[in-house]
Amino acid sequence: KTAKTPSERAIEFTIRRPNSRSDSKSRDLPRAKSRDRLSPSPPAPAKSRDLGRRKGQSDSSLLALLVAVTLAVAVAVAVVVTTLSTTTTTTTTAPSSSSLSSTTTLTTTTTMSQDEAKLDDAVAFHSKRFSPEQAKLLDMLLSKGQRHLTQAWTASDACAADVDRMMAQLSKLNQSYPNGIGAYVDNSKRLLEASLQGKNPYDGFVVGVPEGKRLDLDTARFDEMERVGVEELGRAVFVLVAGGLGERLGYSGIKIALTSDLATGRCFARVYAEHILALQTRAGGKTVIPLVIMVSDDTQAKTVELFEANEYFGLSKEQVHLVKQEKVPALVDNDARFALDSSDPFRIATKPHGHGDVHALLHQSGLAKRFHEQGKRWVVFIQDTNALVFRGLPSALGVSATENFDMNSLTVPRKPGEAVGAICQLSNKESGRQLTINVEYNQLDPMLRATVNKDGDVADPKTGFSPYPGNINVLIMKLDSYARVLNETAGAITEFVNPKYKDESRTEFKKPTRLECMMQDYPKLLPSDARVGFTQLQRSTCFSAVKNNVHDGAAKQSKTGFAESAATGESDTYWHGRHLLRSVGVDVTVDAPKRKLPGGIHVQVGAMVVLSPSFGCTRADVRAHFPKLQGGSDESKSNSGDGGSDGGSDGGAVKISDRSTLVIDGADITIDELDLDGALVIRAVPGARVHVKSLKVRNKGWTLEDVDVSDVSIEEDLRVRGYRLQKHETRTLKFDEPGELTVAE
Repeated sequence: KTAKTPSERAIEFTIRRPNSRSDSKSRDLPRAKSRDRLSPSPPAPAKSRDLGRRKGQSDSSLLALLVAVTLAVAVAVAVVVTTLSTTTTTTTTAPSSSSLSSTTTLTTTTTMSQDEAKLDDAVAFHSKRFSPEQAKLLDMLLSKGQRHLTQAWTASDACAADVDRMMAQLSKLNQSYPNGIGAYVDNSKRLLEASLQGKNPYDGFVVGVPEGKRLDLDTARFDEMERVGVEELGRAVFVLVAGGLGERLGYSGIKIALTSDLATGRCFARVYAEHILALQTRAGGKTVIPLVIMVSDDTQAKTVELFEANEYFGLSKEQVHLVKQEKVPALVDNDARFALDSSDPFRIATKPHGHGDVHALLHQSGLAKRFHEQGKRWVVFIQDTNALVFRGLPSALGVSATENFDMNSLTVPRKPGEAVGAICQLSNKESGRQLTINVEYNQLDPMLRATVNKDGDVADPKTGFSPYPGNINVLIMKLDSYARVLNETAGAITEFVNPKYKDESRTEFKKPTRLECMMQDYPKLLPSDARVGFTQLQRSTCFSAVKNNVHDGAAKQSKTGFAESAATGESDTYWHGRHLLRSVGVDVTVDAPKRKLPGGIHVQVGAMVVLSPSFGCTRADVRAHFPKLQGGSDESKSNSGDGGSDGGSDGGAVKISDRSTLVIDGADITIDELDLDGALVIRAVPGARVHVKSLKVRNKGWTLEDVDVSDVSIEEDLRVRGYRLQKHETRTLKFDEPGELTVAE
């Protein structure tokens, strides 16, 4: 490209258009300037020659005056061309609806300023060294209203490095977005226009209860689904969504590095790795179960550091795959103009695009195709801080296999109005389309009131819960259909935009927005004959998220009953351990008294029980370690709405007091008789077969001690909980060598 001469630039005019969405000052000017180029306009028509001349007058002095005026106009035009500022007024007349003699005047003003000319010079100057791809990208963006991106450019080498840096960022953004950044601009304009008009994407749909299965832990049906599913897990791929930091928790690190429970000191990453290793062992030891981790710019380096420092927690380096989520440009207005960094005019401000990117990343990386070719059958998506998730996956995958679901959402009971998405079946009579998908809680109630029930989202009188199960974003995909859909769609999930407007005019945003996508919207990519369903388990069986600090957690707990904090996540881990032991016949109280922690969160304080994945992946596995117990409590039911047990047992051979701690880690540990009142840790390496015939433990055990959550000198791991674990006395049985070993005391 070559720079234009002043005379060439002088005849390039741009139209200033009023904003069609508002009568206030136009915001469309910069966009219009860059895209509405006109051909040179003819000079304005001179006024009629007989203007100012009296009728019949032919005085030579008037002729001289006319010549002088003509020369003056010519000089004025020359000056305008030289100064690069031209104003043209065109007047046309048309018959008025009220009178043929009246006229309508249409005036169009076009202006090209010196600043615009300088920007054109700057673009031309720098474009000479751009690659053809970069030049094409810039031209496309300018044509789509992004001229303001060049506002800091100058026609000199002084800013060349900064311009190159901006172009490199734009190229990266272009490559990371499906179909390129031009598609992002087009999608943004379309969705912002829909938002401006208040359109609902689900207009015309009627809400119904979807197809799915609801399972209770203490039933034979649950055991059967676990039996089917645990065999399928050996042919699964796990995808861990871990792109966020622990800022909401008051934790400065990545969330998967946060300690899951103080009794073992395991971080969430180790908990997940141990479950995968246990499933591999259960599948015969020759199966490799891949783990894919979606990271972001914020978490990539720290994730690599965490896994390398811990030797991948026993996994092989080759089975762990990282895919990085990129960001998208932030948008400043309804015209989808990109925001610039407030501290750097050569950098585009960006924001996360949402965890829906995970599907596109699995496609772009080729991993989905590779796993399919390797014979894997399932892709299981899990979140970063839910230690209980693997306890619910075997039964959920059993449902997927028996029901032949292309997509299965693991869900929990949901109370009406609870701030969690709901799995619904949407039906559109006009189009005939049916869709089983997550509907956000703030959309569900209005849809129900408008189409199904004037009272909205109400509880089923038999259960006390909403008939629409709660989504926890644990998704199971059948890999055969999943790989095919990704190949057809590139994994590009339907987006949405949620701008926060400054006022009712809806013309300006409070802060830049962006397009987002959610992983649970995958059903929108599926064909109409795909089978989509859900599996519902009690919340305490499969879900205890950790995402709130102590103060926010206390506020949420008082409102919903669920704090979703580090303290409640740990407490729920111990609760599940007690419940699992109780269900196989151990004498242990499940539901315990609650204690108020610093910050205001309440947690149950009962026996702290942690059963490692190697000790058992399913309830049947755990039952096999207690051969002297008779039957467990298959018929026991919860006295609470969530499926918890009220404690007590018919067993008696194994007793655990409420103040005790029990940690069991080992695949070949069997227990006939145990009387525990204190702290006991049993660890056995692979190959060590430990038989506890009889054991009685009495010691001071472990206790929780409050800490000052505002004291920054205390470790973050403790402050986010509000307590530390004080280990007074512990009985430890550690078996480091393979062989047959017996404990009889």
